[in-house]
Amino acid sequence: MLGTALAACGGAHPAAVAQAPYVETTVAAQGVIVPGEQLAGVIAPYQNVAISSTLTEPADAVNVAEGDVVHRGEVLAQLDTADLVAALQSELAQAQSDHAATSHNKFAGSLSIDQGVDSLRSAQTAVQQAQANLARDTTDLRRYQQLLQNGYIAEQQEAQQQTTVNDDAQTLRADQAAVASAASNVTANGSSLNASGLQSSTVQAAQATEQVALANANQERVQIAKATIVSPIDGVVVNRNLNPGEYPGTRQIFTLQQVNPIYAILRGSGQQIAQIANGAPATILSTDAKHSQRNGTVAGVLNQIVPGSTDFQVKVVLQNGDGTLRPGMAVSGSVRLPGVHGIRVPETAFTDDNHDALMTVQQDGTVKTVHVAEIADDGVTSIVTGVDPGVRVVSNGQTSIGDGEKVAVR
Repeated sequence: MLGTALAACGGAHPAAVAQAPYVETTVAAQGVIVPGEQLAGVIAPYQNVAISSTLTEPADAVNVAEGDVVHRGEVLAQLDTADLVAALQSELAQAQSDHAATSHNKFAGSLSIDQGVDSLRSAQTAVQQAQANLARDTTDLRRYQQLLQNGYIAEQQEAQQQTTVNDDAQTLRADQAAVASAASNVTANGSSLNASGLQSSTVQAAQATEQVALANANQERVQIAKATIVSPIDGVVVNRNLNPGEYPGTRQIFTLQQVNPIYAILRGSGQQIAQIANGAPATILSTDAKHSQRNGTVAGVLNQIVPGSTDFQVKVVLQNGDGTLRPGMAVSGSVRLPGVHGIRVPETAFTDDNHDALMTVQQDGTVKTVHVAEIADDGVTSIVTGVDPGVRVVSNGQTSIGDGEKVAVR
């Protein structure tokens, strides 16, 4: 019986103990992330330049075709300038004629002024001489009158002297009138061409006429310069609407686009663009250009596209020296937002797509679901509230374990 009992004991096995599953965990900790906003959009030219001409001249030559790359200052087309050049020569000839008239008026004016001054001086000298003659003859007349009273001369001699005095007075009045006339002439003509007066105004009028002719000539030069139509930018010709022999009219004759740098125009809602600032870094991905990816900078955040809508635009400047990006290509962009500080956890730790719950490992090794609120994410790490720093969080929140289940921490 003892052997039977030992044999029975020897054949018994202890019950198996279940092994706790291993899980990857991360310790929640304070930190900073730089979130990004994902937006879709299209490529747009940096500048779109429409070129037209105000000239009514036919085209002699058109040097570019649609699709051509052009550089700033390059000649796109040349309009005919034959009649403009003829008009310029006419205006220059008129200016020369007016200049000659100005010179003539200057010399004639100076001569008139000098002659007037000389005439005034001569008249003043004549007045002085007449005054001297009148004074002398008047003195002689008084002496003759006294001699006549004393019976020393005849009345005829005294009468002759009286006539001489009267003639002197008449001559003086005539000379004084001549002085007044000469003075008026000097005042009217002016004392010099630099002073105000008739001669100065005549010269100024001639000079003004000359300046008008020169201004007209300059205007013709401007028109001639406009006949050479040049590119104002480095870019691409996307539309040509002019052929040799055609008149530009009022239509748009060229459309140019500057494509380096170039814009990515991203669209988003008010909530998406609320924290995007000018100068923020952005990464743009173009699926049309073989997944071309490049970095840029936010140049502006534009208000609603259509009044009353909730669509906004974010303009990102990109370098496009290789010309890979073309206006109209669809792109997606990630715009970096200001850094956010808080409790960091892996984005994979959330239990579902709502990002409102995590699984934490308690000190006894059991799992507990904790409800949290996601503040921000950068695509890899999230900032949350509702969990304390130092708590161990299950890295894969959608693993097949449940609350209260024991786990082994890997």
